[in-house]
Amino acid sequence: MKRNRTAFAGIVCGFLCAACVLAYTQGVRGEAEAARAEALARYGGEQLEVCVAKRDIAAGETVDAAAVEIRMWVADLLPAEAVRSVDDAVGRKVASSIVAGEVMTERRFGEVGAELDVPEGLTAVSVPAKDVQAVGGTVGAGSRVDMYATGGTSTDVIARSVLVLATSAGGSTSDTGVTWIVVAVAPESVQEVVTAAQKTELYFTLPGDEMSAKSDAEKLGDAGGGASLGSRVEETEEGAER
Repeated sequence: MKRNRTAFAGIVCGFLCAACVLAYTQGVRGEAEAARAEALARYGGEQLEVCVAKRDIAAGETVDAAAVEIRMWVADLLPAEAVRSVDDAVGRKVASSIVAGEVMTERRFGEVGAELDVPEGLTAVSVPAKDVQAVGGTVGAGSRVDMYATGGTSTDVIARSVLVLATSAGGSTSDTGVTWIVVAVAPESVQEVVTAAQKTELYFTLPGDEMSAKSDAEKLGDAGGGASLGSRVEETEEGAER
């Protein structure tokens, strides 16, 4: 009889434990649902799983699994073409920089080179630039710019009316800032432009129409007293050392 009572008490305790676990689970689920309902009420939309950068990812870098995480995001606040699956991001090379915490989009993986329309007789070359060097980031594809190289105590015009083929911001300052600019220059000017980009800082200006008289391929050797861009860069470095 005593054994039967012990078994009965054990069964009752088991049911009570199960009931407690069930109540706790329902309570946690209820809190989660309440939090979700509050979020939906606050932001006014459904939440979706999207890929978010766990760290800064530089332009040209291939995304690895450690750089991506899945987060819930309010659908109405998502950028266009948000990447929803980790498999759609890992192993792909980004065309423009992604900052930590940013929702990944297909736009960030766009292949700029495939969209470039390089004028016949010219060569596309990419050079680093910041918003402050690109007229506050307003320089975009199709712009005609004058290029200046500055360093130390010297600033020189290196080209006028250069056609901009693309920028890292796609011509939009509402996105992330400009970090590079692709310009079309004469093939013989590529080495000089690259050298200037490495040894000095390049600035881009947007002249008025009447000031953009010279062609993309024309270099301003006469503007520097006949000196080549390479020699002007060396003179700039020597001035800085003095």
